[in-house]
Amino acid sequence: MSLRDPLVPWGNFDLGDATRGWRSPFTGDTIDAAEAEAILADWRRIEDANAPIRVASGMAWWKRDRIASFLWADGRAPIAFADTAATALARAGDGLIAVWPSRAPEGLVEAAGERLVRVEDGFIRSIGLGADLHPPLSVVVDRRGIYYNPGSPSDLETILETHDFAPALLARAQALADVIVARGISKYASAGPVAPAPPRDRRTVLVPGQVEDDMSVRLGGAGITSNLDLLARVRAAEPDAHILFKPHPDVDAGHRLGRVPDAALLAHADAVVRGEAMPALLARVDAVHVLTSLTGFEALLRGVEVTTHGHPFFAGWGLTRDLAGPLPRRTRRLSLPALVAGTLILYPRYIDPVSGLWCPPEILLRRFADGWRPRQTALIRARRLQGRIARLFGTVSR
Repeated sequence: MSLRDPLVPWGNFDLGDATRGWRSPFTGDTIDAAEAEAILADWRRIEDANAPIRVASGMAWWKRDRIASFLWADGRAPIAFADTAATALARAGDGLIAVWPSRAPEGLVEAAGERLVRVEDGFIRSIGLGADLHPPLSVVVDRRGIYYNPGSPSDLETILETHDFAPALLARAQALADVIVARGISKYASAGPVAPAPPRDRRTVLVPGQVEDDMSVRLGGAGITSNLDLLARVRAAEPDAHILFKPHPDVDAGHRLGRVPDAALLAHADAVVRGEAMPALLARVDAVHVLTSLTGFEALLRGVEVTTHGHPFFAGWGLTRDLAGPLPRRTRRLSLPALVAGTLILYPRYIDPVSGLWCPPEILLRRFADGWRPRQTALIRARRLQGRIARLFGTVSR
């Protein structure tokens, strides 16, 4: 098996064999032959998908090493990185080009056409913000489109619409969801167990803020472009509710667009919430209203009622109240485990931060639960300082 070769970028390793017994490459624990076969099959699937990709473009310099690991393939030259469309096309030859959609060089999308593969952060990204320059531990690599663009099919939408979800996969998805809820896992953090919420005497609604120039807002926002507009619509829909607004962490950190003065927010919301982890916040609300925010998906995992005002990937499957109109390609009614299986198991890729190997999501969650934390580099500290200065002067750091 080529993935055992000592030239693999992350080093040599050995799963064992039928004579000596099989060991997990992540933990060293004894595993059975079926588990070993599943690990090797996952690696083979990822490597086969990576093999045609020759070059990556639009990747921030501080995440290129991690992207190279996600896109590695045996027997192919290491992935090249290109900063212009012309360079990307020349280096790719007749191969595929991976691109970070929001940073695509001018002209590349049109010129590459169906040779383009879109790469984005996964849904359990890391501990720490991407805007603070923490490289992702999960990404999606999409050949058809990208999950946040409802205007065209994506690999995720196709999985959710057509995949035959076997009972074993659904059981695994339910167990994964249970772990996420029990351990307080969110996209950017592991908050630990969540204490029971105090009783409420009034319907409480959470509205998560978003980055206003984010591509998910631009492509899936159904015409809503600002946090203030979203909040006003929620107040109109929930006139008697106690409404909480939580600013997006990248916006609050001073790195991205969408900051609204608290006084303007409080014209529609009852409180602006900061400093409280999302899992704890979701435990004390009755409902969530989102534009395209992943918070809606995290709320579904926790049994919280979700209303969508845009077209996020989890809308249109019968699990949410959708106010932005129908999505004709989404005809299937999904169970929550099926949504979880497609979204967290079949669609993304994960890297184990300890071994550096491609891993299933359960391993990444185990690392978070065991206390793994990213190293705080001088670059990350400088980026946070830049964000504080930007907030002080009312600008946005880039």
